Amino acid sequence: MESVLVVGVGFMGGSFAKALRKHGFKGKIYGYDINPESIAKAKTLGVIDEGTTNLPEVKDFNLSLVMLSSPVRTFEGIARELKKYISSEAVVTDQGSVKGELVYRLEEILGSRYVGGHPIAGTERSGVEHSIAELYEGKKVILTPTERTDVKALGLVREIWEELGGEVEYMTPELHDYVFGIVSHLPHAVAFALVDTLIKLSKPDVDLFKYPGGGFKDFTRIAKSDPVMWRDIFLANKENVLLAIEGFINSLRELERLIRGEKEEELTEFLREVKTKRMEID
Repeated sequence: MESVLVVGVGFMGGSFAKALRKHGFKGKIYGYDINPESIAKAKTLGVIDEGTTNLPEVKDFNLSLVMLSSPVRTFEGIARELKKYISSEAVVTDQGSVKGELVYRLEEILGSRYVGGHPIAGTERSGVEHSIAELYEGKKVILTPTERTDVKALGLVREIWEELGGEVEYMTPELHDYVFGIVSHLPHAVAFALVDTLIKLSKPDVDLFKYPGGGFKDFTRIAKSDPVMWRDIFLANKENVLLAIEGFINSLRELERLIRGEKEEELTEFLREVKTKRMEID
């Protein structure tokens, strides 16, 4: 690769750029972001070589790869503009948490050189200043090729992720959204809702936020995540997120039933079974 464009120079985009450098990429790394402060900060920190807030300027960058790292609901609009200014040989991929129909829509715009991707990595922090070169090391990276995906483009994207320390797996776009709607999007929804519960149940004379211990702080750490990013994820994967929320509500109702009815043995068994399954993933 001669040069790479990172679209969205925030935490994830910055981490990808840093990881490329750490693992020996010698070409140019460009950044595109609508926020000029993000571009300026990324250049000052040495995360990118050059950057722009004007997408037509990328036509001069001789790009080999484009990494979409902005909020997922911006992908289609950016792709339509981007297509005008990049070579038909350039490979486009992404770090988005939602695939599903979005993959097929991006293929319609960008053609077979688009490869859907999702590194299972991140933190609750946002901003290029918090980006991490080691973010992907030892982490799963899900690629979502379709029958239309160019084999060479897929091979290049896989090679890049493996070079950065990722463990690549393939899924269909539909399976991806079902799996991560439950194991990733639901926990974020629950964390946001739990903090909202404390807001709602606090009283004029009792501020519940003065009393959370380590358990609450650990559990709700991800509620400090970027609201715009998670708004877009929830809406883009709406059906699976709602399915997961319904399943969670059903589990809460079962727990409520056992507590309300003082079903000691059933409650103990419920908690024991959950504990056993949770210990399996450590």
